[in-house]
Amino acid sequence: MISGIGHIALRCSNLDESIRFYTEVLGLKKAFELRGDDGQLWLVYLQINKDVFIELFPHGKDRNEITSSTIGFTHLCLQVDDMEATLADLAKRGLEVGEPNMGKDGNWQFWIKDPDGNPIELMQIMPDSLQRKNSRF
Repeated sequence: MISGIGHIALRCSNLDESIRFYTEVLGLKKAFELRGDDGQLWLVYLQINKDVFIELFPHGKDRNEITSSTIGFTHLCLQVDDMEATLADLAKRGLEVGEPNMGKDGNWQFWIKDPDGNPIELMQIMPDSLQRKNSRF
């Protein structure tokens, strides 16, 4: 049975800049890194919560075991507890922020991009949202 999302994996054009963005700007923690049999850095794990991670792969399109496609990933959504407080914190960390929008699903949302232009949705799930009204859990 599926119980959640374990991780999302992103290719990075500049791994150091991506790590800085996700740790210093968004406040995630670097959990660990893995190296290939050749000793080269293969990926870096960033931790969102106890069981959810983001994998950052260096070398962008140059890694042959990761293929590029025009179909697939559209955005990463990070759930926040308090949108107003989150945006204030991100502004203090140097990210340009504005006003959040109320989505058609009844949740607050705000969009940002990582250093490679990957879209990230920040979402605060509201008690009367479609997600809560239609939850099986």
